[in-house]
Amino acid sequence: MPQRREWFGEWFDSPYYHILYHHRDHYEAERFIDNLTDVLKPAKSDRILDVACGKGRHSIYLNKKGFDVTGFDLSEQNIAYAKQFQNDRLHFFVHDMREPIAFQEFDVILNLFTSFGYFNTEQENVKAIKAVAAALKEGGKFLLDFLNPYTVVHALKPTEIKLIQDIEFKIRKYLSADNFIIKEIEFEDKGKTYHYEERVRAIRRLDFLVYFREAGLLLENIYGDYHFNPYVAEDSERMIFVLKK
Repeated sequence: MPQRREWFGEWFDSPYYHILYHHRDHYEAERFIDNLTDVLKPAKSDRILDVACGKGRHSIYLNKKGFDVTGFDLSEQNIAYAKQFQNDRLHFFVHDMREPIAFQEFDVILNLFTSFGYFNTEQENVKAIKAVAAALKEGGKFLLDFLNPYTVVHALKPTEIKLIQDIEFKIRKYLSADNFIIKEIEFEDKGKTYHYEERVRAIRRLDFLVYFREAGLLLENIYGDYHFNPYVAEDSERMIFVLKK
């Protein structure tokens, strides 16, 4: 019997994932990248790696700004889409972030838009951070953008219905006993019923600091939103970590 795929392998490869999240704002994503490059100040000669890049919207925009960018994602469909934009300074490939990426090849590594925290064990989280650290050049920068679990958990909307492209998505959210923020997604289309689940571990700031220390990364700053305002534990939308090897 074939092994069942992990939830993110199934859901991110589904066309319904992109239907549900079609509204994601490309303008907002580009402004975030503008702010990010102002903060990190990468040189045009630097090599940038976009970890869990999705369909490549951040990578593509960075490349348009003149940077040499490589992106990878676990979803074959996402990478197949992104590859149509490839050029001499923009490349994409399929990869699992828990596995070795490269050795000291990149000046800047990015992990954006809560593309972390999907794994079942702490060991897998550490393994992924160590793979990133190994791929960074000495003195290189790693930016990890994650939700702020404190504000997300306190603002969870238990149930929600979204009608998109004539599909009624029924969404249920809760914090599980094993500390995962769960989003259950149910809907019908063409006479078939679907059920997907998103699971993101509510990783605290202190837990991340342990991961970074184990990987040999030094924390330079924590920001609280996409405008790079200071992080405030009780109020900030995000935890955006800037680290140095």
